[in-house]
Amino acid sequence: MIRSFSLLLFALWMLTACSTPQATAATEITVAAAADLTPAFQEIGALFTERTGIQVVFNFGSTGQLAQQIERGAPFDVFYAANKSFVEDLAAKGAVDESSMTIYAQGRITVWTRPDQGLQPQQLTDLLDPAYRRIAIPNPEHAPYGQAAREALERAGIWEQIKDRLVFGENVAQTLTLADTGNVEAAIVALSLSVQSNGHWVLIPAELHPDYPLIQMAAIVTSSKQREAARRFMNFVSSPEGHEIMSKYHFILPNER
Repeated sequence: MIRSFSLLLFALWMLTACSTPQATAATEITVAAAADLTPAFQEIGALFTERTGIQVVFNFGSTGQLAQQIERGAPFDVFYAANKSFVEDLAAKGAVDESSMTIYAQGRITVWTRPDQGLQPQQLTDLLDPAYRRIAIPNPEHAPYGQAAREALERAGIWEQIKDRLVFGENVAQTLTLADTGNVEAAIVALSLSVQSNGHWVLIPAELHPDYPLIQMAAIVTSSKQREAARRFMNFVSSPEGHEIMSKYHFILPNER
């Protein structure tokens, strides 16, 4: 009788152990994402975790710098770049899974100023005014939004006149911070960051940066140990729920291009 009771307890323990979710071993993925995605992905990440239980850790930064980290073996699972060329280059080197490459959005650039200053440019050529003593753009050496900004300034015919007044941010989010804190009088930043700020901004025509149209691409990192979870995250970003959030921050979606 005692032996039977012990066997019953053991069976119940095994049943409980097998049926209880292993919360302590929750799946977690790390997403390397361009800084223009910060507000949108913070919302998407929280909703994705709520829907799936998969935790998401974001590493936001300059696309070029993130690409270098991936090439050197950084432990990322997914890469969301602000310019598809960086993903294509990594695919050629085998650092991301070519079959997972997906265009997820297109970005736009704006001229941004603080709301409490009298300077409110309406077009790029307004930046020639000496009142704009310092103008911030993302570093064009590694930031796609900086590349687009430089091209727009060149095509507007004012790059040479204002280049000595330029201040380079490490990424597009830091560039906005430079203007928001008053360290510069104006900044060229992402539309996605402009719309969630309280500043004054004017959209820069896409025709001024055709060589850097900010076609944004994502891919799963080849070394990822969480490929299925990474794929689920990518699918969620491209789902109606994900697109609703991306549209909120004025990204152009693939079916809108």
